[in-house]
Amino acid sequence: MSREEQFNRESRFHDEWARSTDAESVRIDAAFTAPTAMENRYILSVLGDLSGRTLLDVGCGLGESSVMFAGFGADVMANDLSSEMLTLTSRLAADRGLSVKTCHGPAETLDLPAETFDIVYAANVIHHLSDADAFYEAILRLLKPGGIFVSWDPVRYNPVINVYRRMAMDVRSEDEFPLGKADLRKASGYFGKVKVRFFWLATLLLFLKYYLLDRIDPNKERYWKRIYSEDTRSLRWWRPFYWLDCVLTRIPGLRWLSWNIVMVARK
Repeated sequence: MSREEQFNRESRFHDEWARSTDAESVRIDAAFTAPTAMENRYILSVLGDLSGRTLLDVGCGLGESSVMFAGFGADVMANDLSSEMLTLTSRLAADRGLSVKTCHGPAETLDLPAETFDIVYAANVIHHLSDADAFYEAILRLLKPGGIFVSWDPVRYNPVINVYRRMAMDVRSEDEFPLGKADLRKASGYFGKVKVRFFWLATLLLFLKYYLLDRIDPNKERYWKRIYSEDTRSLRWWRPFYWLDCVLTRIPGLRWLSWNIVMVARK
């Protein structure tokens, strides 16, 4: 399959997802504040004050991150391969009285002025890419000197998550390739030093609860979005596993069995 064919297939898939999504159902705040929003809460702690900083949200999806970053005072450019996702993002921003610029096109071929952004944020993007080298080259060109690149994506090695991926094919794109150790080495080749944090190991019991106890069809509801409906009260049973993960996800080797990896690098 050519890269253009993959772009078209990804675009169709995400256009349909956006069209089938009720804007009122998008959990914007929860994607950064829920107990289960561990990746984004960590990323916010790394980025610090966003006021007045230029930020590119690559593969913005439903728009939660673009809208939140704009609400924190950043000057946001939302990018996506799906025009429908960008329409939804613009609507969500407007509903909050916020302004988010948009840029339609593949992450690998971003056509924007060089050294424009203080921050490039990419959530669940790298594992969809047809050409990671082209992506990193584009990011380095777009970042200002000293600018920060931050991303998070799924990891490929956990057998429980791999079973879930095979079960949930109706709500997942065909062109997904979760990250492995070689992908981290590739990123390091472009940025020199990449700081990583892993999330979701023992805490993945929440996914088993959804399937075994709550009987939620993984092809009817995306578990990775449902987690943002949880709150402190509903997760009382889950908190010990959260604290256990604070240890497990820092153990070399074992941490690669986590669900997600966050990468932070500086130009």
